[in-house]
Amino acid sequence: MKKVLFFLLILLPVFATAQEDRKKDTINLLNEVVVKAVRVNSESPVTFSNLTKEEISKRNLGQDIPILMNYMPNVITTSDAGAGIGYTGIRVRGSDATRVNVTINGIPYNDAESMGTYWVDLPDFSSSVENLQLQRGVGTSTNGAGAFGASINLLTDAINESAFAQLNTSFGSFNTQKYNLKFSTGKLGDHFEIAGRLSKISSDGYVDRATSDLKSYFLQASYVDDNTLIKALAFGGFEETYQSWYGVDAETLETDRTFNYYTYDNQVDHYNQDHFQLIWSENYTERWSSNIALHYTWGRGYYEQYEEDQDFEDYGFEEINIGGETINTTDLIRRKWLDNDFYGTTFSLFYTNNNDFNLTFGGAWNKYEGDHFGEVIWARYASNSEIRDRYYDNYGDKNDFNTFAKVKFAVAKNWNLFADMQIRTVNYRASGVASGEINDSFFFFNPKAGITYNINTWNNLYFSYARANREPNRTDYENGDPKPETLNDFELGWRINKEKVNISSNLYYMRYKDQLVLTGELDDVGAPIRANVGDSYRLGLEIDANIFISKHFTIQPNLSLSTNKNLDINVSWDGELINLGETNIAFSPNIVFGSSFNYLPISDLQISLLSKYVGEQYMANLDNENSKLESYFVNDINVNYQIKFKKVLKSIVLNALINNIFNVEYVSNGYYYTYDDTWSVPGETITLDGAGYYPQATRNFLIGATLLF
Repeated sequence: MKKVLFFLLILLPVFATAQEDRKKDTINLLNEVVVKAVRVNSESPVTFSNLTKEEISKRNLGQDIPILMNYMPNVITTSDAGAGIGYTGIRVRGSDATRVNVTINGIPYNDAESMGTYWVDLPDFSSSVENLQLQRGVGTSTNGAGAFGASINLLTDAINESAFAQLNTSFGSFNTQKYNLKFSTGKLGDHFEIAGRLSKISSDGYVDRATSDLKSYFLQASYVDDNTLIKALAFGGFEETYQSWYGVDAETLETDRTFNYYTYDNQVDHYNQDHFQLIWSENYTERWSSNIALHYTWGRGYYEQYEEDQDFEDYGFEEINIGGETINTTDLIRRKWLDNDFYGTTFSLFYTNNNDFNLTFGGAWNKYEGDHFGEVIWARYASNSEIRDRYYDNYGDKNDFNTFAKVKFAVAKNWNLFADMQIRTVNYRASGVASGEINDSFFFFNPKAGITYNINTWNNLYFSYARANREPNRTDYENGDPKPETLNDFELGWRINKEKVNISSNLYYMRYKDQLVLTGELDDVGAPIRANVGDSYRLGLEIDANIFISKHFTIQPNLSLSTNKNLDINVSWDGELINLGETNIAFSPNIVFGSSFNYLPISDLQISLLSKYVGEQYMANLDNENSKLESYFVNDINVNYQIKFKKVLKSIVLNALINNIFNVEYVSNGYYYTYDDTWSVPGETITLDGAGYYPQATRNFLIGATLLF
């Protein structure tokens, strides 16, 4: 709490210096400065796609941001509970979420230790997003860990000129319910605005007992004039989800695909996360502008587990004797806690001379402090313990600094060059990992360069090269002695941007050294295990388009074809090291297709058919048929209808989403072991055949209404 108060004290002087007598200017331009340092446009030699607030709102009925991004190019999403609410995941170009850099208003969101993104901690955050950009490949320099498959940067709500209140409610299959209230004061005195949101989402989940109880808030105070934008934001969430982390085996998938092994009534993940941001964007002249932000995130929570026949020595218990019998195991309930603080600053300075010369300096300093500890809250045989004695008490401490310079300039008519140089230093200290206490430092130099040729006003070509380096995460250290990884990314693209046809196509070749790929295995808390694999690559073609067939019909298809290979992989099989040569990289299908076919019979009604095809993929790097996930093709129907009014109630928007309309039984994620494994779960011991699966929901629906006052 002291850190929060200290952070708020920093904010006050900045507000005090805000100038109140400048002329009115365009708010949107200042708002975009917030993310200008990490974003690109059609003149940049970077592969990207955008998603707007309007596009998000059509399907925003309670599902997480990854699910809302499902139809973007080369994106695969999955849900532990099967219905898109609770724990969800995203992979881009076959790279999992730990390799996708995420920023909110230019501020890192990935967990500093695991590098994962846990959208369940910010439920309904999509309702406060102005727009997002997905950059595939290394992309441009950003803050936080390097992008090894993609980067996602989100910009939160812009300032509203007029006051409004908005009530949103939805319900659907699996007892899913969502309620949210948004408001804005509009601009007060031409300068100030206060806006906010409260949300509640609950769902029973498709999988048995995979319930979610989610709450969140978003509060924003803004000051704007013709050259200044200052925002103070507080947002966060609470989540309690019943654990469905381990899926089902192949036999159960066929006979009872919604089965959940856990039966203890409080086998839950329970977490709170609060974010505070202060952002100041300033236009000094027509050519010079800047953005600086301070941030603080406080996360704390635990997951609770019932465990049988646990050894006393693992919990610091002493053996006891009852009736002449020595007792050294017990059933118990434990909580594994994470309590962390993440704070720092991001900064950027811009110079522009029309489109002939653009220069950006930027960077960030961030600090992470995490406490990892475990408590036993009940034991059948408590021995010498007291309630909430800590049976482990570890820490993680990370300092991350980066600075970058980007330049884009015209070298000749229709030719633009782009260069981007980043230096990043990381120091990571931790205890409680396999190698004992660690203290590792990393120095990374990440150069990027590219060229764009404008064939005409609607047609351009680009080529780029980017190098990225990344440090291992905590789980990597817990499971071995990992090395940092390096990526060289080559992108060749062609964009067509006409009035009725927009097409983006690109070839990419991503060559890795010591890539930390998913092995297919999970650790004891359900986190995916990664391992260095030496040389590997991803080679692919991506095409996405937006075609206006007529005033009533549009289609937005995308197609990704790729080959993803480990070149010289060694694996441990039954205690022996075996060289498998060239194999497919885990969780990397060769075909991913998505489309949205939209019909607009009248101006306020839209009906969309959303389709997704994902080719077969392996869950391990062994090319073992037992580790294969079958291909799947699913279709959704989305209906949006707006009714406008002229009095107190301005409009009602009705939304309906029928997911998986053809009732396909499919699996989008899983895990695979190279050996049989035995789990002890409440009530029974289960021996797996090496593979586990996360079944996704069959046909289901969500219906919602938004009232705007």
